[in-house]
Amino acid sequence: MGIFDTHAHYYKEDFGEDLEKVLADLPHKNVEKVLAIGCDFPSSEEQIELAARYDYIYAAVGIHPENAVELSDDWEIRLENLLKRDKVVALGEIGLDYHYPEPPKDIQKTVFVKQLEIAKRLDVPVVIHSRDASGDTLEILKEYKPRGVVHCFSGSPETAREIIKLGMYIGFTGVLTFKNSKKAQAACETVPIDRLLLETDCPYMAPVPHRGERCDSSMIAFTAAKMAEIKGVSAEEMIEIARQNGERLFFNDKL
Repeated sequence: MGIFDTHAHYYKEDFGEDLEKVLADLPHKNVEKVLAIGCDFPSSEEQIELAARYDYIYAAVGIHPENAVELSDDWEIRLENLLKRDKVVALGEIGLDYHYPEPPKDIQKTVFVKQLEIAKRLDVPVVIHSRDASGDTLEILKEYKPRGVVHCFSGSPETAREIIKLGMYIGFTGVLTFKNSKKAQAACETVPIDRLLLETDCPYMAPVPHRGERCDSSMIAFTAAKMAEIKGVSAEEMIEIARQNGERLFFNDKL
């Protein structure tokens, strides 16, 4: 069985005229499914449109913490309507990002919590972004207990264990293959194999030996090989296990 890239951003502005060729080629490179992630209303609409045109693509819609400003008064209703569209299977990418001083933390938290409430109300899984905000992210997740994944995990093994206790999944990108990723590798070792997801965060985070290049979903093969080494299974087994994990989370046995 093929790759399930559970976190990708296929935006025209990043791929330009190559986008259609990249997407057409992926099924021939052992990519079986892709979850295309929105970060605001325009990008969410863009990913829904791709899902409508490609059988193997599904969409997630949401407001990324970096975009949690200048939202219209009806943004929650608009988001709920997007979540009801065909092939939209998750609410994301949402969360907290304290790497830069803006947007203010209180605004980020408010938008994050409102989206978790929507996810609870509509019974959809969430895709969580957390950068330099592990404490506040974990505190909010413990309060709301959503179904979902903390993606591109960069926290400690201790934080990973707390997330797993909540019944959530943890996703790793090509960062897992980097020489300086000892913390990510230690966290991956901590996570039970049935709670691991493979993702690219493309066009970013290309794994070694493609580090620095534009990433696409087929490059998960390299991340899978590293994850397999950490977990003591073959790369093929890791791809299959991660695919099953992703389907369990995002499709809830509806496929």
